[in-house]
Order: sequence, then C-alpha cells, then structure tokens
Amino acid sequence: MQGREEGELELAQKKAEVLTEALPWINKMRGKTVVVKYGGSAMEDPKLMVQVLGDIELLKLMGMRVVLVHGGGKAISAMLTRLNMPVQFKNGLRVTDDDTMEAVQEVLIGKVNQQLVWALNEYGHNAVGISGADGKTLKAVPVSPELGRVGHIREVSPELIETILDDDYIPVIASVACGPDGFFNVNADEAASAVAEALHADKLIYLTDVDGLFADVNDKGSLIRSLTKAETKDILASGELAGGMVPKVRSIVEAMDRGVSEVVILNGKSPHSLLLEIFTDAGVGTLFTQE
Repeated sequence: MQGREEGELELAQKKAEVLTEALPWINKMRGKTVVVKYGGSAMEDPKLMVQVLGDIELLKLMGMRVVLVHGGGKAISAMLTRLNMPVQFKNGLRVTDDDTMEAVQEVLIGKVNQQLVWALNEYGHNAVGISGADGKTLKAVPVSPELGRVGHIREVSPELIETILDDDYIPVIASVACGPDGFFNVNADEAASAVAEALHADKLIYLTDVDGLFADVNDKGSLIRSLTKAETKDILASGELAGGMVPKVRSIVEAMDRGVSEVVILNGKSPHSLLLEIFTDAGVGTLFTQE
C-alpha cells in the first residue's frame, strides 16, 4: 500500500512539474490567435482525430482564439476512386475539373467539415463549420487552365471568422473558395496561411504526417529544428523540395512575408504534439521565424 501511495505521489509531482513549465506559456498565449491547419493521417484515424481535437479544445480553454483550417486530400482521392474518376496531381496540386470540383465540395464541406465540427462539439457547444465560400471569406482566381478549378487565394474577408471567434466558437474552415464563376479547390496550406495573415495570427501551425522539415528526407536524424525566413526562402529556391512539401513551404514563406511571427510544422500523429509545441520549453517539429 505504501509503495503504491509513493508511486502515485511521484506521478502527481511529475504532473505538477509539467503544469509549472506550462504556466508561463499559458500566460504568454492567452488571448492570442492561433491558426491550425489540419490534415493527413491524424485526420483520417478516428483515435488520432479525437486526441488532436481534444488538444485544440484545451487551447481554447486556456484562453486562445483558435481557428481550424482543414483539407481532406485522402478522403477526396478515396471518393474519386469509388466514382471511377481520375486522381491526378501536378506540382503537388490536384487537377480539378468540374466533376472533380463537385466531389471536392461533397467531401470537404459535406463530410470532413461536419465530422470535425461534430467531434469538437462533443466537448461542448464550441465549433462552427464554414467553407471559404461562406461570406466570401476566401476569394480565389484560377491557377492555370491545366489545373482546372484549382484556385489561388487573392483576398480574404475575415469578418465572418472574427464574428465566430468573438462569439466564443472555434471556426472550422473547409478549403473551398469562391471565384469569378463558381467554387474553387484551394490548397489547405495556402488557405491556412492566408487566414493567418488576415487575422494577424500570432502562430500558424501545420499538423502533418511528418515530424517537420528534414535536411535529408531519407535521414530521420536530420530534422531541422528551426529556420529563419531567409533560410526558408533559400530552401524553397534550391529546388530540393518535392511533392506536397513545395506548396506547404511556399505558404509558410507567404505567411511570414505577410507578418505572421511564427510558423510550425508538427507531426499530428505524435501524441499531443500540439500541446508540446505550445506549452513546453523545448517544443517539437520545425519552427519558422522571421529572424
């Protein structure tokens, strides 16, 4: 009995140490705006999704203004496969004809967005789901004829997002934008970057399937812990990046060019990576800073 009590006391002391370390970070981040881009396996796995959304709810309870921007690439590809429609990418962006755009809307707005809203609302009446087309929040123009209805965000009208935040809800935003002749599929990384800039966010966080940016993608020990904006631009210009990391890093540079102070790439599959990044001294993932 005594041993068990001593073990419980030791565990309680460790928990107290964690809270003590987190306290200055909680004070620092209270009232701050944090934009979280959510995607990848952490969103596809139900258990991981519950954990991540629980962490996001905790950020809100700690006094942060949290905005969740999501994609749903794997779910879209699965839907297209079921419909016997082609799945094509160019330069990390999905080729989107009119029929594919309809599938994108159905998956992102009708399925993924509502799943995330429902899961967040299991913790209380906390989340409101919208797409970038609601209130003309995200306005886009076509990227190129060969990509079809893939848009580049030219303007963000943050009024609807700010209203939701002021009413003490978490906005959950699907990466669909409005354009000159209808809806456009926009890269969720770019959408999160543009939203963070429009809200003058204090922190932009990308939850992905990787631990961060690696100097050598084949060497898991080469994780880059931090980069300045200038160093990030050099990496982007080097041509060494490939696939979906290209638009992601490009959106990071754009966010910092627009005044976002800090951007982080985190592995959403790692337990509580979001909390470790914000509430601990060490942090995790790759941190991008202005200087």
